[in-house]
Parts: sequence; structure tokens; C-alpha cells
Amino acid sequence: MSATGRAAATPEFPELGFYGLAGHSPEPRDLLDEVRHGEQLGLGSVFLSERFDTKDAAALAGAAAAVSETIGIGTAATNPHTRHPLVTATMATTLHRLSGGRYAFGLGRGFDALFDLMGLPRVTSAGLEDATEILRALWNGEAVAGHDGPAGAFPYLRRISEGSDRIPILMVALGDRTLDLAGRIADGVVLHTFFTDAAVARAVKIIRDAAAAAGRDPAAVRVWSVLATVEDSIPEDRQQRMLVGRLATYLQGYGDVLARANGWDPGVLGRFRDDPVVRDHRGPFDAAGSPAVLRHIRALLPEEWIAASATGTAGHCAARIADQFDAGADSVILHGATPAELAPVVAAWSTVRTPENHSRLPANPGWNAR
Repeated sequence: MSATGRAAATPEFPELGFYGLAGHSPEPRDLLDEVRHGEQLGLGSVFLSERFDTKDAAALAGAAAAVSETIGIGTAATNPHTRHPLVTATMATTLHRLSGGRYAFGLGRGFDALFDLMGLPRVTSAGLEDATEILRALWNGEAVAGHDGPAGAFPYLRRISEGSDRIPILMVALGDRTLDLAGRIADGVVLHTFFTDAAVARAVKIIRDAAAAAGRDPAAVRVWSVLATVEDSIPEDRQQRMLVGRLATYLQGYGDVLARANGWDPGVLGRFRDDPVVRDHRGPFDAAGSPAVLRHIRALLPEEWIAASATGTAGHCAARIADQFDAGADSVILHGATPAELAPVVAAWSTVRTPENHSRLPANPGWNAR
């Protein structure tokens, strides 16, 4: 619902989303055309990740709200401690009202090594839970007084704005502990790119079981699968950057967790990491890897690892979208491609989807029912 109590209009494909400025982007203005095009295609939501360069989540979400009317907007994700909680609550309240209720606030753990370098504490499950409780209290118009918990010590917090705002919280989850936590406290969950279908099904079960154990309606938690989607018409060099470069970047950062989630052979991961090209490479592969380097990396990765994606014809990509719903997901983020690149896939999906299976989904990506 919007701040005025009106439900936002629902896009044609509320079950589908995309990442704005996927990966590294030096040109944040590109998001404006991506959002406009995504809305024209009928895509349900745009998701915005945050990187400490040209991808500030608040600025991007405000821009997305300004150039759109129906598309949902989700932060997926920021971290609970890179902003003061009152600043975060203000950000989300502003975006909620600016967008007419289309905004969902997303949290994730982030990278321990980065926080060590920044001089910030590492994010814990207790910290995530404490932060969500503080934010929900502030959005509800309550004061938070004398708080001293895992998210920090705060003598007195309260929004100046009057009223109560119902803003959903998304949680980006990869490992079992975070999936369980998300099921207990989040309104929506964004899974990780390059999950196998079996890993998606297992993650959905962990989330729904945790929700039930917490006394919540398991079906009320909206679960988004994230499917790397690279259709045939995309140039080959870009395909390799979107697939091989992106997967290699994830393996650089938290390969152990991803391999464990998928049941992948840790020995293969070890050989990948020990490869001289990988070991000596500076920077993320999806931004700095040359075509020659990406070809070399591709030879190190098993086909089954790459296959945890949607590639090939538009029809095959549409079939892979259907696989995510068969695995239990409520919605699918088509990751890595721009809306212009996704147009053939969306057209193919429109011919095989069952509208009644998705018509209950609202525009806001954090809610799972109208």
C-alpha cells in the first residue's frame, strides 16, 4: 500500500525482476533508461545492489522512483551498519512515500574482509535481527530509547515524520543461517545467483520451515530466485563477462559458501583458486577480466557450474524461468542483462506463463499477496 492507502498498479509480469546497473557500472544515469525500458516491458521490479563507488542505493532508488509509475523497487542489498539506523529509516520512509508504496528495503551481510578494512564490525545474525526490529519500530512511529544491542547503542531514536509506514524488509541470503534468519524475520528473501535448481528448492524449504517455526505464515514470505540470464543474441564477449566473469567473481569472494550451498566439489574450487591466472589477477573478473582471461577461466569451471543459469535461445531461457517456479520460488530476478537484452526472453516467457499463477503478486517486491 502507498502512504495514501492506495495499492500501486501491478505490472504485466509482477513475477519477474531485473538488477539495475548489474555488476560494475561507471554511469549511474544508465539506470534511468533501464528502468523506463523495464517498465515498458512489463517487468515487475528493479533491484539495486550497492557498491562503494557510483552505486549508492538511496540515490539509485530515488532515481528509479522518479522515472517510473508501476515497477517495484527493491534494495538488494545494503548493510545494516554502513548508515546510522535513523538515517536508514529516513531513507526508506522517503523512498516508500516517494514511490507510492513500491519500495522494499533490503539487507545483507556483506563482506567481512571489506568491513575489516573499513574499520566496521562484521555483520552477525544477531545484528541483522536487531537492526530490523529498530527499523520497524521507527517506521511504526515509535521511539527507540536506551537501546543497547547487537546493532549498537542508541540513547534515543525517533523519526520526526508523523504516522506509520508499512515497509517490507527483504533479506539477501546465501548460507543456511541467513536463510533461516530470513524465514523468521523478513518479508521477502532474495537468493543468490548461480544457485542450482536443487539449491533453490532447499533454500525455499529452509525459509518456509523457519517461518512456520516462528509462528508466521510460510506462504507470506516472498522468495526471489536469482537467475543469471544470457540470451543468444548478446555478443559473445559480453556473454562471457556476464556468465564466466560473474561466477568467477563470486568464487573469488565467497566461493566456499556458494559451493557448499550447491554441493559442488571443493576440490574444483581449490584448483580454481590455485590457478596462477586466478591467483595473480587484480580486481573482480566481471569488471577487469580480459576476453583471454575469461576464456582461461571458463576452462577451469565445470559445465554444471555454468549451467546454474539461463543461456541459449529465448525459449530455453523461458523454460529455465519455469524451472525456478517448479523449485518453489515465488518470483525470479533475471540477473546480468539489461531490459533491452532481456526483451526476447520476456516475449518468450509471455507465451508459456500461466497468468493466474502470478496475478496475486503485488508491485512491491517485498510483499507476497495483494
